[in-house]
Amino acid sequence: MMTAAAPMTLSFRTAGPDDVAAVVALVEAAYRGADSRRGWTTEADLLEGQRTDAEQVRDLLARPESEVVLAERDGRLVACFHIEVQRHLARSAYFGMFAVDPGLQGGGVGRAMIAEARRRATGWDCQVIRMTVIRQRTDLIAWYERLGFRPTGETEPFPYGDERFGRPVRADLEFVVLSGGVETDG
Repeated sequence: MMTAAAPMTLSFRTAGPDDVAAVVALVEAAYRGADSRRGWTTEADLLEGQRTDAEQVRDLLARPESEVVLAERDGRLVACFHIEVQRHLARSAYFGMFAVDPGLQGGGVGRAMIAEARRRATGWDCQVIRMTVIRQRTDLIAWYERLGFRPTGETEPFPYGDERFGRPVRADLEFVVLSGGVETDG
């Protein structure tokens, strides 16, 4: 008789300055290089080089109404995301820098992280979460759609020439903007 695996118990906390190196390592492992290929969120076929660096993470930590949220299991960092109130858009929060340890992808950690992002956005009186996803990441866009996010019709250019975000291996990258309500559970 088969039994369902026990759900992963995660604890959430807001990152601080001492967490910067671990956040950078997790984000890099989830999106770039050989380690990223263990999971399904890799961008290694689209971009080379870094995904983030310590300066970028410290900048996110210093912004008002901005948090880098960590998920830990048994004291080990397994996932993170950034969420920030967007004052220029009524009752909206931006969600980004979302990373799950490649060895744990597909096990519900990502879904738990989205639920935590929605909870935090609600606490800031936001009704909508917006994010950008590379258009060519159709599998990732489809996953977000299953969780209630929808393309807005807006696009944003990829920052070609700014190696802080990686070195593109193709010339047609752009971001699509997705939006979803904080109450949606997918």
